[in-house]
Amino acid sequence: MSAAPITTRPGFVRRWRTMGAVGLSMMFHDRLKLTGTLFGVVFAVVLGNFQVGTFLALLFKNRMFVESTAVDIWVAPPGTKQFAASTPLSDAQLNRARATPGVAWAEPLLLTQAQLKLPDGGGQGISLVGTAAPRFAGGPWNVVAGEVSALAMPNAMFFEDAERERFGGLNLGSVREVNGRKVQAVGFTWGLLPFAPAYAFAELELAREISRAPAGEHSFVMVKAAPGVDPAELKRRLQAELPSAKVMTRDEYLETILLYILTETQIGFSFGTSTFMGLLVGLITVALSMFSSVVDNLRQFGTLKAIGARMGDLARLLFVQALVYGALGSLIGLGAVSGMVQGMRNAQLTPVVPVEAAAITFVVMLGVCLTASVLALSRLRRLEPAMVFR
Repeated sequence: MSAAPITTRPGFVRRWRTMGAVGLSMMFHDRLKLTGTLFGVVFAVVLGNFQVGTFLALLFKNRMFVESTAVDIWVAPPGTKQFAASTPLSDAQLNRARATPGVAWAEPLLLTQAQLKLPDGGGQGISLVGTAAPRFAGGPWNVVAGEVSALAMPNAMFFEDAERERFGGLNLGSVREVNGRKVQAVGFTWGLLPFAPAYAFAELELAREISRAPAGEHSFVMVKAAPGVDPAELKRRLQAELPSAKVMTRDEYLETILLYILTETQIGFSFGTSTFMGLLVGLITVALSMFSSVVDNLRQFGTLKAIGARMGDLARLLFVQALVYGALGSLIGLGAVSGMVQGMRNAQLTPVVPVEAAAITFVVMLGVCLTASVLALSRLRRLEPAMVFR
């Protein structure tokens, strides 16, 4: 009795498993091509993440003070777009802020530039921050030596630890002149290095004396909302009370700085272009490798068609290859980025690669590899099964 002909195709799962196994076998058979394709993916991941990480690090330099200060609302001079001193605010504005319903407290902040005299007679610039005792709401933070409360002592200042050598071998207890006023180092911070000179902190009145700032003038007013008070609502009240100032919630201030960086500087365009070029190079490399692999294995693909494989089956084969290229290349690339970031870690500039960026990278590279597989699949549409008999 003769066997009945097979009239049904394998099930969905079995087709995926079979074509995936064939695809993996073809991938790992040509190790050189596999290495070249993975290199393209790894290169795109490393370049893209490194550019994004560096951009985020530069952005943090611009936003570090606002991000690190635990206040709800900032009262700033009109036209403020970044964290920098401009037209001073007055004591009258500070007192109005303090008297506004819903305000738990409001503290002034002075930001100015000063010159530290070195033992050899030279000088180094510092960004002098005057913060009011006893709350010291404007910092310092990231303290690595000393106590913040020590700023209440006469002539006491905090300096940046990464700049100690540049400041003439500065140590706890060292005495220096800042704008001609003798001060003593009572503590150190780490990583407080904006694009301007490093932050140095002093009690508000000492900072005012050092910088010769007029009494009753401030760079910013920092406001903390009372428990249960919505910061957005409090911001509206303060803006009504202080029409000549710019009142922003913490999040609004951070968004303002981000918008300024993206639209009014070259940082966003430069790093965005570099990231795009990295992805483009990865796409081209993977597409060429997969297309070349298809061309090199035309007889094998023709054989698969001749024994009944359809375009959907070949698409599954290339799809599995693309997923493996994308996943494996992303993991290797992200591992390389992590190692580079750890090796580069310093107070000056450390790329910031958050978990969200790594996850987005993984998804984007899978998309890039899948796009490349579609380009390779277009070559197989014109493939005739009869070629295997020629």
